[in-house]
Amino acid sequence: MKPTRRHPGGAGEEESAPFPVPGGRRASRAERAPPGPQPSPGPRPDPGRPSSPALVLRQRPPPYACAPSPAGQAQRTMTLNPSRRGLLMLLMVLGLTHGDPIKSSQGTLVTCTCENLHCKGPTCQGAWCIVVLVREEGKHPQEHRGCGNLNQELCRGRPTEFVNHYCCNSFLCNHNVSLVLKATPTPKQPQGDGQLPLILGPVLALLALVALGVLGLWHVRRKQEKQRGLHSELGESSLILKASEQGDSMLGDLLDSDCTTGSGSGLPFLVQRTVARQVALVECVGKGRYGEVWRGLWHGESVAVKIFSSRDEQSWFRETEIYNTVLLRHDNILGFIASDMTSRNSSTQLWLITHFHEHGSLYDFLQRQPLEPQLALRLAVSAACGLAHLHVEIFGTQGKPAIAHRDLKSRNVLVKSNLQCCIADLGLAVMHSQGSDYLDIGNNPRVGTKRYMAPEVLDEQIRTDCFESYKWTDIWAFGLVLWEIVRRTIVNGIVEDYRPPFYDVVPNDPSFEDMKKVVCVDQQTPTIPNRLAADPVLSGLAQMMRECWYPNPSARLTALRIKKTLQKLSNSLEKPKVIH
Repeated sequence: MKPTRRHPGGAGEEESAPFPVPGGRRASRAERAPPGPQPSPGPRPDPGRPSSPALVLRQRPPPYACAPSPAGQAQRTMTLNPSRRGLLMLLMVLGLTHGDPIKSSQGTLVTCTCENLHCKGPTCQGAWCIVVLVREEGKHPQEHRGCGNLNQELCRGRPTEFVNHYCCNSFLCNHNVSLVLKATPTPKQPQGDGQLPLILGPVLALLALVALGVLGLWHVRRKQEKQRGLHSELGESSLILKASEQGDSMLGDLLDSDCTTGSGSGLPFLVQRTVARQVALVECVGKGRYGEVWRGLWHGESVAVKIFSSRDEQSWFRETEIYNTVLLRHDNILGFIASDMTSRNSSTQLWLITHFHEHGSLYDFLQRQPLEPQLALRLAVSAACGLAHLHVEIFGTQGKPAIAHRDLKSRNVLVKSNLQCCIADLGLAVMHSQGSDYLDIGNNPRVGTKRYMAPEVLDEQIRTDCFESYKWTDIWAFGLVLWEIVRRTIVNGIVEDYRPPFYDVVPNDPSFEDMKKVVCVDQQTPTIPNRLAADPVLSGLAQMMRECWYPNPSARLTALRIKKTLQKLSNSLEKPKVIH
């Protein structure tokens, strides 16, 4: 057996004994070294850089070079001892040698190439640079470049058939990066001998007969249970069966099965969690104190994902509770899809998944788009229809309690693709049922938006035990939303820039005391444009706004009266031209 000794530079490694030289003595280290200068080892490749097979990097100079190829990694393993070389080869086979996708520096910003709809210039600055390749159903893949600051866990995702993310953290490192999507695998046809069909035929026929027998027995049992009056248990089981039968359908098919006015409250909880885990986040379309709103993809269809911040957890609980216990399916109420509590990057995220509307909020739409009188009335009528549906109580098995919104504003009203409005954000809503006379206020410490608060709320004179009081505050806020729409309406070729209510008397972020002085002490209301008096239809709209702002809450119009009056005004004008 050859003698061994410990290597001075490594723990637990063994080295072969020195070989003999002429003369019967052992060769020294200098004699065993080859003559001439020894080449210095080259720089070791960085194993931390991503080497995803779904990335195709164009040729560019250092320091933006790609990570070493798998072949290079395999060559590097040949210089290691057998134990380390075996471990590294195992990691390479399992695909675990990618490392972290990014190494963001603490407190520093990098400049990145910016090429997307939200860019204000050719570059932007953020914690890291991103490239996103997205393929929507029926469209070609589109590449977006920009900066990232939140949701770093997206960088660790692997490419799919619909989306691929790439992140880096050096100057303009996302400029010459091209991505590809994961190819759809083609199932291989197994090769069997000619006897396989003869064997499988009788077996499949027997299984089919057994299945038909079980189905027949189940059908008979179901009829018997119906006759015994077990309707509640069957109602729940049939709902779950219905969801499982539609599990492979698209979003519209999944929701349209009971999509009628006043019926349907989203999907069963099990289906909701399944949908939530199949959504891929694509881009952030809005953020605020409540959290963020992202556009996501579910089987190639766009959905909106509202990610609540930790301090607004009660709003997520309240909105989830209302959507899952109240039948709220209506054209002018934001369509609910699913709600889920997910764990991402060692933190809990609260998701609310709804329909996606590309025009965004009414607040954003009014800043971009001046309105013809017909379009202004279309927006106002649809918003009034949504508010009236919330306020009314519907009796019967397919009914709903009355609901007051409590945070109505232009940011919480969305514009659909058909240029109708739908009301969103029910995190502060209260419910009331006349049958039980129970007022469900919830347990949310958050208050509404100060700029849209009614005078009785600002001077703390509102009756919190009376449901009608909350509906009257919604009417005050709806009058302010009408004022925002009217200000952007073209009359005789004249239109004004968008401004929020009370823009000329309070600062951009008014305090509670600022609004109390203007609304309660000075008793001011927004100035109605004089040009509305020249139009008989818009003059009626101006009078409606005044009746929404009466200091006495009980004297204000009801949502149903506003809806009928606006419909009458809209019918006196021709239909609007849809803007694409």
